Amino acid sequence: MPATSRKRTPSGRAWNEPTLAPVVLVRGPAEYLRERAVAGLLALARQRDPEIERVVLAGPEYVAGAVLSATSPSLFSASKVVEITGAEQCTDALVTDMVEYVKAPFGDAVVILVHGGGVRGKRMLDAVRKSGAPEIVCEVPQWDAGEVFKADFVTGEFRAAKRKVAPEAVSALVEALGSDLRELASAAAQLVADTEGTVTAEVVDRYYGGRVQATGFRVADAAVIGDVGQAVALLRHALDVGVDPVPLVAALASKMRQVAKVSDLRGTGKRPQDVGLAPFIARKIGEQSRGWTDAGIAAAIEAVAAADADVKGGARDPIYAVEKAVLTVAARGLR
Repeated sequence: MPATSRKRTPSGRAWNEPTLAPVVLVRGPAEYLRERAVAGLLALARQRDPEIERVVLAGPEYVAGAVLSATSPSLFSASKVVEITGAEQCTDALVTDMVEYVKAPFGDAVVILVHGGGVRGKRMLDAVRKSGAPEIVCEVPQWDAGEVFKADFVTGEFRAAKRKVAPEAVSALVEALGSDLRELASAAAQLVADTEGTVTAEVVDRYYGGRVQATGFRVADAAVIGDVGQAVALLRHALDVGVDPVPLVAALASKMRQVAKVSDLRGTGKRPQDVGLAPFIARKIGEQSRGWTDAGIAAAIEAVAAADADVKGGARDPIYAVEKAVLTVAARGLR
């Protein structure tokens, strides 16, 4: 199974650490990770019993007694996997039945409760957790930790396919495709199928270069190194192909947070991981941020924060707001 990190999340197991039990809770807002987690559980169940029967129940349409009926042995299979989808929109009957079911689950059955997040069904979730059932958490961290997560995710996809990938290629792929994990997995699969040897940044650029050019990440890269002309040209290209100013400013903000973190690392003996950065990202930021001062970093962060407010409704001209922020960052906060 493709892997990112094998570390436990603060409140459960990682999405790629499936484990079978009479009841398993798959919880979190990342739909694609929920799908992968369920697929991993189904694969384990079929390893244990190739003839296992799968039953799918929809949480929003659940009727009383359906869990007991679905988990009971049938003429065709002694063991079953019962997947309950959409539990975040559960009926009251599902809450009642699951609270009782976890007290005495059927021995040979596996019930996978899939909950997309939110507070609906809290009594049911509390009962499942109290029973000791494993909880698989499917969420992508925010901010820089999210960038590390996505880089680890892509690396894991190539590792599972037994292909080497350069760190710079991972970074380029994440920059090109952003936060869409499904698209990142599909792109990794395409590169594995269509290329040979180590996947490099040049290979990614050949396949996805047009996408990279239109991202805020490339704009932010050019701005941070002080290349005003390139930053403005890339910004214009991104706007021309329809990229909204909001993610462009978000990319600038992410880049400046990374610059600040790398600046704080200098002379402390801390590792990049201690501040939520992958080592290869920290190296890249370290090279890009030469010449920045603490005062410049503070001024640039302030300018980007102002642009963030402007593009989210605080100004009449969001394009001017993002242009002003890019120029401030490209001047290393000295405008």
